[in-house]
Amino acid sequence: MISISLIVNSYRLLKTVVRGLHRDAEFRVLLFFITILVIGGTLFYHHVEGWSVLDSVYFCISTMATIGFGDFAPSSPASKVFTIIYSILSIGCFVALCSKIAVIIVNDSLQTAKRIKGKRTKRSDSGH
Repeated sequence: MISISLIVNSYRLLKTVVRGLHRDAEFRVLLFFITILVIGGTLFYHHVEGWSVLDSVYFCISTMATIGFGDFAPSSPASKVFTIIYSILSIGCFVALCSKIAVIIVNDSLQTAKRIKGKRTKRSDSGH
């Protein structure tokens, strides 16, 4: 059963990603580059290693997120070299994107706090 917390946090993450896409050019570039890395990696592993598309995407994402379950491993020298380069590029981009998401969340929280404080200040200034 899916917990309410998972649903709420997934919604918040989706909302933050949408905000990032609308407001932040650097966020868009990072997301675009990660998308290109996943598509490129998927195509590479699918054709060179002969993995299914799903297995290739799974390997790319788990490598990018530094999970590395070990259920798939590149077998050819070309795949090993590609994986080294892919890991360096994708992990760096993934960390940068996660940092960007955190910055967007913090900035939104600060803006909300300023709005609330501004409303309280206006009420106290008017004598209420």
